[in-house]
Amino acid sequence: MSRIGNMPISIPAAVEIDIAEDNTVTVKGPKGSLTQRLSPRMQLQRDNGTILVARPGNEREHRSLHGLTRTLLNNMVVGVTDGYKRDLEIQGVGYRAALEGRDLVLSVGFSHPVRMTPPDGVSYALDGNTRLSVTGIDKQLVGEEAARIRRVRPPEPYKGKGIRYAGEQVRRKAGKAGKAK
Repeated sequence: MSRIGNMPISIPAAVEIDIAEDNTVTVKGPKGSLTQRLSPRMQLQRDNGTILVARPGNEREHRSLHGLTRTLLNNMVVGVTDGYKRDLEIQGVGYRAALEGRDLVLSVGFSHPVRMTPPDGVSYALDGNTRLSVTGIDKQLVGEEAARIRRVRPPEPYKGKGIRYAGEQVRRKAGKAGKAK
C-alpha cells in the first residue's frame, strides 16, 4: 500500500484546479499556472478542498504510478503557491558570476565567460558574486536548470573548486602529497 499515494492533497483557497477527462491537470495560483498530463490510469477525486489519488487495481504498474501521480500533483500545487528555489555556490580563486539582464555570465576558469539564458518560468538571482539562486514554479524545471549550471564546472576532488549546490559535501582526495611511500 502506497503511503504517499494515499495522503490527500489540500488545496489552498487561492489555488484553482481543473481536471480534464484524460487527466490533464491545470493548476492556477498566485505565482502562475502549470499544466501537466498525468497517467490516465489513476483516478483523481475532488473532495471539499482536497484531492485524492486512487488506483484502479493492485497491479505493479498501478502501484508505481500511485505515489508518483500524487507527488507530481502536490508539486504543482506547492509551485503555484510558494514556488521552488535551488541555491548554488561558486568556489575557486577568480570564479564568479554576474547577471546581464536575464542572462547569467559565469567566469569559472575557462578562456571565455560562459553565458546562460534561463528557460521561460525560471529566473536567476545573485547574492554577492559567488552565491546563485535558481527560482521558479516548476520543481522539475528549477532542478534541471540548477543541474545545467552545475555541469558547467562541477566541483573537482583535489581543491574543491567549481560550482556546487548549497550545503553539498565534496569528497576530497589527497593528491600527490598524500601518496604513501
